[in-house]
Amino acid sequence: MPTHPPKLDRPVRLAVLISGGGTTLLNLVEKIRSGQLVAEVPLVIASRADCKGVERSAALELPCEVVSRRDFDSVEAFSDRIFGLCRDADIDLVILGGFLSLIRIPDDFADRVMNIHPSLIPAFCGKGFHGHHVHEAVLARGTRVSGCTVHFANNEYDAGPIIVQKVVPVLDSDDADALASRVFDAECEAYPEAIRLFASGSLTIDGLRVSHNPPMSS
Repeated sequence: MPTHPPKLDRPVRLAVLISGGGTTLLNLVEKIRSGQLVAEVPLVIASRADCKGVERSAALELPCEVVSRRDFDSVEAFSDRIFGLCRDADIDLVILGGFLSLIRIPDDFADRVMNIHPSLIPAFCGKGFHGHHVHEAVLARGTRVSGCTVHFANNEYDAGPIIVQKVVPVLDSDDADALASRVFDAECEAYPEAIRLFASGSLTIDGLRVSHNPPMSS
């Protein structure tokens, strides 16, 4: 049965999950503060206390909770803690921003967790394909285009319904750093676009297909 995330007549409440530098978080906050994204970030969750994103959250005066996988006996207990915090903060949408720990998404957050991947899914995705591993694989294969994909996360790596994709060229002069920079510029536009579509009630999810429709009535 197709599902339709409801239109929100207020700023969408985001929880941003991070494991590293928090660059996705910085981009979203910049878009919010410039008026390009009607949203708020009442919760950041970091999988490591020593990641740069924790410092950046503090500098942005955003509430940040550290939830480390090693403190839990199972993926389920780890996930229960994360989504319990999200429920307590009345989160509408969970944003995975370079979050590298496996989580299990509970039923009440189905179609409410987004991930961004630095390739055009289904190419160069799945377990082990993250960060520079993706860009190195793209260059080694000789692909002429790459890009990024925003998708709803499910309980398999990079397997959920695709919302937005952006394409970038792969240049003969590229190394992994140059390609990563170009893809990240695309990510900075793709993620806010996907969040806006979600909040506007414009999405219809039918299996692995996501349609962009006129906003649904709330």
